[in-house]
Amino acid sequence: MKNKKITSCAFFGFFLVVAFGLFISCEIQDKFSYEKSNSGNPLGITAWEYIQKSDSLVLLEEAIKLTNTQDLYDKSVGKTFIAPTNNAFKDYLRSNSYQDLSEIPLPILRNVIKYLIVNAYVSFDDPNISVRNNPIPYQSSNGQTMFLSRSSNYTGLINEGTNRQWEIVTSNLKSTTGVIHVVSAIVFFSAKSTATAGPDPEVVRDTIFPIADTYINGGSSAARNFGTTTTLRVKNVTGRGAYDRKTYLMYDLKDFKKEGVVVDFKLELAVSFTAAKAIEIYVHNVADTLWTEQGLTFNNATAPTTPPVSTIISSKVSTFEFDMLDYYKGLNNKGRISLMIDQEAGRDETDDFHSKENTRGFFAPMLIARLSSGNVQLILERNSGFTVASGETFVFNNTVLQVTGAPVGDMRFKIVEAPKNGWLIRGANILKVGDTFTQEDVDFMNLVYISNGSGSQDSIVVSGADRSGATLNSFNIPVTIQ
Repeated sequence: MKNKKITSCAFFGFFLVVAFGLFISCEIQDKFSYEKSNSGNPLGITAWEYIQKSDSLVLLEEAIKLTNTQDLYDKSVGKTFIAPTNNAFKDYLRSNSYQDLSEIPLPILRNVIKYLIVNAYVSFDDPNISVRNNPIPYQSSNGQTMFLSRSSNYTGLINEGTNRQWEIVTSNLKSTTGVIHVVSAIVFFSAKSTATAGPDPEVVRDTIFPIADTYINGGSSAARNFGTTTTLRVKNVTGRGAYDRKTYLMYDLKDFKKEGVVVDFKLELAVSFTAAKAIEIYVHNVADTLWTEQGLTFNNATAPTTPPVSTIISSKVSTFEFDMLDYYKGLNNKGRISLMIDQEAGRDETDDFHSKENTRGFFAPMLIARLSSGNVQLILERNSGFTVASGETFVFNNTVLQVTGAPVGDMRFKIVEAPKNGWLIRGANILKVGDTFTQEDVDFMNLVYISNGSGSQDSIVVSGADRSGATLNSFNIPVTIQ
C-alpha cells in the first residue's frame, strides 16, 4: 500500500523533529513549496524501497521498471538520486506528445533515468556544498554533467548557470543507497551558450524598430484599441476571453542600412513583467501588413495561419530573445513584415513588454541583424567517429568532433542526415534534419547519441557554419554499434 502525502514531515535541523516511523508513513506533495528534510533521521531503506512506497513517485517507479534499472537504486552505494514527481513525468509526456511511459523508446527513457543518478553523495545540509553562483559539476550515470549547488537557506539547485535550472522541492531524504532529492520537473543538462556578443571585425550589427506596435485584448475589450499604451501584453487563457491578449508588431526590413551576409537575426523584447512559468512563447508571421497602430483591435486583427516561426521558453530574464534567422532567410520579399506574439494555449501566464511608446529609457521591440564579410576560415580538426554499445548512450566531446576557426559558441553544425539506428539529443530535444548544435554543445558534453538497439553501423551527416558566414561542406560522423 502506498503512503499518504506529506503535509508537514520534511524539515531541517533546528525545526521540529518527526519520529522515524511517522516520516516513512508520509509522502511527498505533488504541488509543493520547498521543504527541508529531517536530515537527522535516515530512512533506513533503499532508494528503490522508498520510491515504491511513495504515491507521488508512481511514474518514476514505472519508468525504473520499464528500463530495468532497479539495481541502480537498490544496490548502489553513495549515490544522489533526483526523483521527479508524477506531475513532472506528466508534463514530460505532454510536451513530447506521448500518451504514457510505454510509448517512449526504451533507450531514451533509460537515458533520462540514468541522468537522474549522480555518481556522488550530495546532501544539501552539508555546509561544504557550494552556495549559489558557484555550482559544482558531478558526473551522472549516463556520462553527462549535473551541476549542484544551494542557496543560502540550503535550497538545492540543479544545473544553476546553464540554459535550464531547477530548485529541489524536497531534499536530503537519506536512504541506505544514497540521498534522494525530489523535483517537480524532468531535469536535463543544457550548456549555456557563450556565443560572442561583443565586437568582431568580421561582423557588423544593424538594428531596426517597429513602425507599429500594439496589443489586442479579448472579451469586453475586443473592440478597444491599445496603440498608445507603453506596454505590450501577452496572455492566453481561453483564446478569446477578457484576459486573452496578443501583441502585434510591424517592421519594414528596408530600414536595415548596412551591407553584408545576414548570419544572425533576432527579435528582442524588453520584459516589463513575466510570471516565468517555463511555458512556450511564440512568434507568428501574419499576412496582413496593412493594419494600423491606432486601428487594430481583437475584432479586426488578422490571425496567423501558419505554425510559429520562432519559440522560446519563458524565464525570469530582462529580455526575451527569439531566433528569427530561418524566418528571415525564407522571406521572398524583404520589405514590410507583421508579427504576432502569443503563448501556449490555456497556460495563463502574464507577459508584458515595453512598447516603442515607452520613453523612460526602455528599449522598444528590436529586430537585430548581424552581417558578415565572410572572410573567416573553418577547419575540421577532428572527426574520429565513436563506438557505442547497442541500446546505450554515447556523450560527445571534442576528442570526437572539433572544428576550429570560430568561438565554440558561434560554431554551428546543421544536421543534413539524422541517424537511422538511434537518436541525437541535445538537452531534452531529439534533433532532426535541419536542427543545429554547436561546438560548445560538443565540448561541454551537452550532445548525446542514443542507440535504438538495432544495426551495427550508423552515421550522422552535418554541415558547418559560424556567425561570420564561414562554412564547412557536409561531412559524415561515423558510428559503430556493438
